[in-house]
Amino acid sequence: MASKFLSDGSAPTPVQRGKARAVLNRLIRRYPYAQTALDYANPWELLVSTVLSAQTTDENVNRVTPGLFRRWPTAEDLAAASLEEVEEVVFSTGFYRQKARSIVELSRDLTERYGGVVPAELEELITLRGVGRKTASVVLAEAFGVPAIAVDTHVRRVTGRIGLTVQTDPEKIETDLKALYPTKAWDGVSMRFIQFGRDVCDARAPRCGECEMLFDGLCDWPDRP
Repeated sequence: MASKFLSDGSAPTPVQRGKARAVLNRLIRRYPYAQTALDYANPWELLVSTVLSAQTTDENVNRVTPGLFRRWPTAEDLAAASLEEVEEVVFSTGFYRQKARSIVELSRDLTERYGGVVPAELEELITLRGVGRKTASVVLAEAFGVPAIAVDTHVRRVTGRIGLTVQTDPEKIETDLKALYPTKAWDGVSMRFIQFGRDVCDARAPRCGECEMLFDGLCDWPDRP
């Protein structure tokens, strides 16, 4: 069942829901088609690619994964791979030791517990080593069409600045957004906030002069330039 309450236990007010709807409508207008920019052929490839995308660009990941998946085309293959060899392949994505270990270990868990098949349940996905709620939510929404909202640094920053949440913990932000939006609207919510964070609401140099949220009185950020 979809959450009906904010992370503080209260129900969203009509004003809060109205603002959330207005914000999303403007994002839909800006980004009519919102989906991950990661290239993948199946849920396992998206799972691995999403883990690799931390602290780097999707474009950078897309340059690495074709060679990675040619060399280890299934979860079973990557589970048996040499960690040092995987590190060499994913080196350019940054934090390569941690990422290599994560994708090898999640592939081992996937092989041992699920026969190499990615489960379509959040509670099962987050039991895989290296897979958090954000990664699991991306896979659910993009690969399986399951309503989910993923909270990364962009979603956290943009929703906080605009004033859709006062929370800083990703899981609490997820709870707030799920309470503000009906389940049928969850599809594309994360990707639109992420793209808006990249294009306009930058962490260090936000382009407030071209922000429709500011022009329409929807942004509560007090520190805007």
